Amino acid sequence: MKNKLMSIIVIFTICLFKIPFIVKIDAKSIRSNSSDPFVIGAIVDMSSRVGKEARVAMEIAIDDFRAKTNQNLTLYTTNSKGNIVQAIHEATYLIETHKVEAILGLHTLKEVVSVAEVCSEAQVPTFSLFDSVPQWALDQWAPFLFQASPSQFSQTKAFVAILESYGWSRFTFIYEDTNSASTQIIPHLMEAIKESSTVEISSIVKLSPLSSSFSLPKELERISKEQCRVFLLHSSLETGVRLFQNAKNMGMMEKGYVWITTSLITDLLHTLNSSTFSTMEGVLGIGSFFSQFDEFTTKFQKKFKLEQPEEEENNIPGVFAVQAYDATLIVASLQFVDQKPIASHIFPIINVIGKYYRELGFWSEGLGFSEFINEKTTYDTCLKSLGYIFWPGKPLHTPIGWAIPTNANPLRVGVPTMAMFKKFVEVKYDHKNHNLTYKGYSIELFKETIKLLPYYLPYEFHPFNGTYDSLVEQVYLKKFDVIVGDVSVVSRRYKYAEFTHPYTETGLVMIVPVTSYHGQWLFVKPFTLSMWALTILINIYNAFVIWLIEHKNTPEIGGSALNRTGILLSLAFTRMFFTNGDEVHSNLTRMTTVAWLLAAIIIGQCYTASLTSMLTVKRLIPKVADFETLKNGNAVVGYGQGAHVASYLVDVLGFKNRNIRAFTSPEGYARALKNREISAVFLEAPFTKLFLAKYCKSFITAGPTFGDGGFAFVLPKGSPMVADFTKALLNVSESGTLQEIERRMIGSEKCVEMDSDHDEYESLGLGSFWSLLVLTNVKKYFVNPRKRISRKVSDHHHAGNAIHAYDGHQQEQFSPCCHVTNGSHERYADGLGFLGIYGLDLDRTLDVIGSGSWSFSLQRLQIFWYDGSSIWLYLGYVFDGFGLVNWL
Repeated sequence: MKNKLMSIIVIFTICLFKIPFIVKIDAKSIRSNSSDPFVIGAIVDMSSRVGKEARVAMEIAIDDFRAKTNQNLTLYTTNSKGNIVQAIHEATYLIETHKVEAILGLHTLKEVVSVAEVCSEAQVPTFSLFDSVPQWALDQWAPFLFQASPSQFSQTKAFVAILESYGWSRFTFIYEDTNSASTQIIPHLMEAIKESSTVEISSIVKLSPLSSSFSLPKELERISKEQCRVFLLHSSLETGVRLFQNAKNMGMMEKGYVWITTSLITDLLHTLNSSTFSTMEGVLGIGSFFSQFDEFTTKFQKKFKLEQPEEEENNIPGVFAVQAYDATLIVASLQFVDQKPIASHIFPIINVIGKYYRELGFWSEGLGFSEFINEKTTYDTCLKSLGYIFWPGKPLHTPIGWAIPTNANPLRVGVPTMAMFKKFVEVKYDHKNHNLTYKGYSIELFKETIKLLPYYLPYEFHPFNGTYDSLVEQVYLKKFDVIVGDVSVVSRRYKYAEFTHPYTETGLVMIVPVTSYHGQWLFVKPFTLSMWALTILINIYNAFVIWLIEHKNTPEIGGSALNRTGILLSLAFTRMFFTNGDEVHSNLTRMTTVAWLLAAIIIGQCYTASLTSMLTVKRLIPKVADFETLKNGNAVVGYGQGAHVASYLVDVLGFKNRNIRAFTSPEGYARALKNREISAVFLEAPFTKLFLAKYCKSFITAGPTFGDGGFAFVLPKGSPMVADFTKALLNVSESGTLQEIERRMIGSEKCVEMDSDHDEYESLGLGSFWSLLVLTNVKKYFVNPRKRISRKVSDHHHAGNAIHAYDGHQQEQFSPCCHVTNGSHERYADGLGFLGIYGLDLDRTLDVIGSGSWSFSLQRLQIFWYDGSSIWLYLGYVFDGFGLVNWL
């Protein structure tokens, strides 16, 4: 006896995990040496259709088991009459009188709990056909209480999938509060909603099992005035039928309504008569799945018709009959093979049409909707794939899921009246119509967002004159339902309300006056570093080529390595200025010079054009680079009156209260900045665009962008509309409407500084070129130090055709190739002026004419000049009879 009981317990331990089985009995798998009869007791409510089907199914299961195994098996069935006391009495009777080894049945939680207590004390296993046995009950009476039917809680996921198929975001949940088990579906429903993130409950309606003909219509009337038109009904069949009858009488089974039932009703639809179906036309149902096997169906219909002649109109077995059949076979078997799990997460979808219903298909968890259940089935995430559905009222199109409520109060929308930038929010009194008008970017955006909500939402604007923190608190005080305007998302405001996703840029920006700037290295900016390097290398290369060609014919460019290097560098940067082609001896040199000069002209013109554009276009920089400079200098800064910026400046950035000043208009900002009453102003990023668009010449942003949440709509804490508004805002943005509103409302701001002082021509000062001047003078000081004869000239003379010059320390002698006809150097022995000329061309002569007049036939000259303190060497070029040119 104990061995049999333990075997049964082991077998039904699987049921603790709520995995039912279709059992195939194999005679070889049953102990053939068992001579003791196995007695099973059954407690069902014979006054209900469920109880009648269960009893017939159990009897068929016992007959099939005996026929296949030749085992001695006995079934005793008793009637609880739906009464708890009677159920306890029948359980005691079966245990004490018939010595049953297991008890089946029990379709209600009250019966399960009551009988489980009796069976636990007697150590008799109890197998409940109730599909929602609470876990606490299974734990309390373990290991003698089992749930023999699969759990139907996963049907909530199928329901959510249906709503997602049609874009219905809200529904009303109606349930019958018969016992604690009836409410167990709620947490599963909430979990399914949480996983979806696009579906939410609009309201929950609790029905009493004793709902009178007065209270039920009253509840229906209340929900009919709401805007949600999608209903999920979780109740007994009797309550559901009464509800649909009242709903039809009240016009709630017409176009626009959606009714969906759970398995509590759907699994028993086959027991209803045609007149009842007419009141439920258009209802969508989620049922329990079980495999259809013709042999059991034929036996059931024949036996049920004989034993229950009053049910002759409908003798098709329901899911409860199949569950009772399977549970009986499991209990009867000491062991079983070929266990094939029933798909407890598969649910048929039915649609009530006319006087009966049709099966549309199935929903499988993790797979989706399908027309059939087999290995070749294809799945779809949308219910529409199963074909056309008849909705209540037979509409041509799928209901939208909501309607304009008949008693809905409009939303009270608070609007700030002290907005600084009227392009965002402006509240004005219309003297013509004697009412207030509300305009601006935020207002227009709110209107477009309302249009894209999945339900109708009337609203009314109401002005508010106060700080923005006080405005947000009005939502917490339930004086406003929504806040629309230039309200920033700030963490401390979350104590009173919630915000949608920001619809503007985020950040806090510092604005300061501008000043023009040209850097001291501006002259090198036209070319990049690589361009400068390439230009220098090309010049040196071309000079080297010319030197290589000419050095054999021109001894003057020879000499020491140092001299050759100097000549090479001189050629690199002066050859482009040569004007006399006779001084070169090779056509190759002339060709190289022409190519070189062409490149130099093009590069030079590009350099000139680029530098000109840089000098023409102003470079505006902020007068103050960062807020730390302002803070450390105790500078006064501005902000918008009533905004949260004041606390940010003091608490976060560290400004002193006496150094911050409030303003009520952008004109006040601009005037104070120009008059140097304040050094900077801090604005939210959306305001910065408007301010700089209006004052486009005088001000500029400076420093980093500080943390700020941007502008958003404000709603009550926990409001389900937050997600709807955020989604609608995203749709407005993605459709391009947001950009269009911004262009129309904000982009129309015009600059008012057409005659700004900054447009006048600005002269270039020493600061723009000091680096160039320094480099030039440093070069003169270091290059060719021996050519600079300084301080004092004590004597100068010529011997023959030589010119001598010395400063008392070192004498330099130059051997000219030219002939001096007038000792002009002697004329200037007593003071300043010309000392001498040194000719470099050997085939030319120089005639020095008196009275300071000179005529030259040389091409290249070195001129010595005394300035009173130093003797300078100048290099120049001449044409016959025209004088000195191209001085270097």
